[in-house]
Amino acid sequence: MVPGGVKRVLEEKFRNSFIGSGRGIYAAAMTQGDTYDGLAFMKMHGLGNDFVVIDRRAGGQPVTAALARALADRHRGVGFDQLAVIEADTQADAALTFFNADGSLSATCGNATRCIARHLMDESGTTALTLRTERGGLRAEDAGDGLTSVNMGHPLVDWKSVPLSQDVETDRLPIEGVPVATGMGNPHCTFFVDDAEAVDLPTFGSRYETHPLFPERTNVEVVQVLSPRAIRLRIWERGTGVTLASGSCSCAAAVAAARRGLTERRVSVQVDGGTLHIDWREDGVWMTGPTAHVFTGTLTRAFLEGLA
Repeated sequence: MVPGGVKRVLEEKFRNSFIGSGRGIYAAAMTQGDTYDGLAFMKMHGLGNDFVVIDRRAGGQPVTAALARALADRHRGVGFDQLAVIEADTQADAALTFFNADGSLSATCGNATRCIARHLMDESGTTALTLRTERGGLRAEDAGDGLTSVNMGHPLVDWKSVPLSQDVETDRLPIEGVPVATGMGNPHCTFFVDDAEAVDLPTFGSRYETHPLFPERTNVEVVQVLSPRAIRLRIWERGTGVTLASGSCSCAAAVAAARRGLTERRVSVQVDGGTLHIDWREDGVWMTGPTAHVFTGTLTRAFLEGLA
């Protein structure tokens, strides 16, 4: 629920900053004399895994795939790995929807969930909350020392749940390299290698993202086991490409390593952007790491009116 005072501020701030699917809707929404000339957004990141966040708790037209694609352009838009939309919710503190850079939807985004959880906890003065995603209700907590934890839920290891296109053993896929398939609300394919740095990730990731065994495409992880409590992870995200970090990919990689008996269930995951801590507990996979709210901005009238 949104506190009354916060809700009034949001209503005033976003009253004429709504987005729609066509030029006429954008223009009409921004010609009511409000002091805001466009759409407000926040830029956040978790270990360099960066997001544009749009707060729609006060209502407005829905975010579209066209807007997501335009915003994702790092030269002509704002640039992001994922776009997250915050919505009001009656059964949780807020609901989240995620878009990939290509405009496709994603059921979950761990680092964005942590960033938004930190923002909402700071806003409300609480130390814990629940965020609803397509993955379900995710518990988030202040972990202290500037860190935020999120329970990403139980991993999905049945072939139908990942999902895969055929009934195979998910811990040893019939693919060159014998990767592991894991569902974290989105599909993951984890390869174990001797040297993660030696992999040509753009070529490797794009090849396996569209493998026919994954009907919804897949995130691709390349993992080098450093010790029973540490792994090195490089990431190709479905619909985005190479990223510096990914929460769901880190969770999937940790689960895959534990299922193979290569590590313990609690590991440090070293990604290009830093280190995440993953703990596969009885109640789900907990992810802990830092977050950053970099700036708040406003999309101009011209940018929004230019969307077809």
